[in-house]
Amino acid sequence: MKKKSSIKIKMVLAFIGYNIIFASILAPFVVFWGPFESLKIMAVGSIETSRHPQVVRAFLSESEIARVMNLNANQEISASQIVSTKSISDTSSGITIEDIKGASFKGKVMLIKDPKRVKLAVTKEIGVTGERVSDLVKDMGAIAGINAGGFYDPNGKGNGAFPDGLTMHDGKIVHNNIGEKAVNIVGFDDKGKLVLGNMTAKQLVEKNMREAVTFEPNLIVDGKPMIKGDGGWGIAPRTGIGQKADGTVIFVVIDGRQPTWSIGANLRDLMNVFEDYGAVNAINLDGGSSSELVYNGKVMNKLWNIFGERYIPTAFVVTP
Repeated sequence: MKKKSSIKIKMVLAFIGYNIIFASILAPFVVFWGPFESLKIMAVGSIETSRHPQVVRAFLSESEIARVMNLNANQEISASQIVSTKSISDTSSGITIEDIKGASFKGKVMLIKDPKRVKLAVTKEIGVTGERVSDLVKDMGAIAGINAGGFYDPNGKGNGAFPDGLTMHDGKIVHNNIGEKAVNIVGFDDKGKLVLGNMTAKQLVEKNMREAVTFEPNLIVDGKPMIKGDGGWGIAPRTGIGQKADGTVIFVVIDGRQPTWSIGANLRDLMNVFEDYGAVNAINLDGGSSSELVYNGKVMNKLWNIFGERYIPTAFVVTP
């Protein structure tokens, strides 16, 4: 009798296991080749702009990827309502943190009154390993920070060892993997002004830039919105940085890929947040599992990565 029960249990477990494996194999085919166009648009946009775009290329041609990415890129989309509630206001440190909520996302906004307090923290071991945002904040003796630029991965380790493009800290180029080419940078000059735009390493020095990383796209430039349609990058966790006319720096981190909490935001959503907060310049930073806000040694947002903080090469931090 016990033997029969044992056999039945094993058969049930085997059946469940088989169905899980079968569903896992079938899922990408349903997403990329199935009849659900909206699901396909969201998946392609999110994965294509992640660190694993090869997943999309395994199922779709370059022409089909381009078609899907541009479906909503130029379509007019009405601004979604964004609700903010004050969470933390430390007038002594000149920092305010607010919770924000949109149609499909939740996140945090940090306002820093003095822009000259915002610096770039860079991993101590460029080319070897990155660091967690909390460690980068601690290294600089800072009190807050968000993830900054992206990284490339020549060794396939995925440990954030190599910042991509141009990286400048304290007025010096600390990493350059693009030579004399111009790339879109975001950073602060010696007056604390947030600067966006295409620059070479030489121009960074000539323009008295102090801190800078490479990323894109620009969201708002000189008060003008840059994103058309939904931006064509899908829905994902997002990080961005902006500045108001009075110099106040705006950090934005939006959670994503958590259906019971926050699905994520497209680039238009992120731009709308900065517009609501009066930014005259703003840019998208590295997102996905890199998106993170740290304050007083604590991670303030809900990380998507089940393994905790990601190892990255750079962070914008707020010094005391």
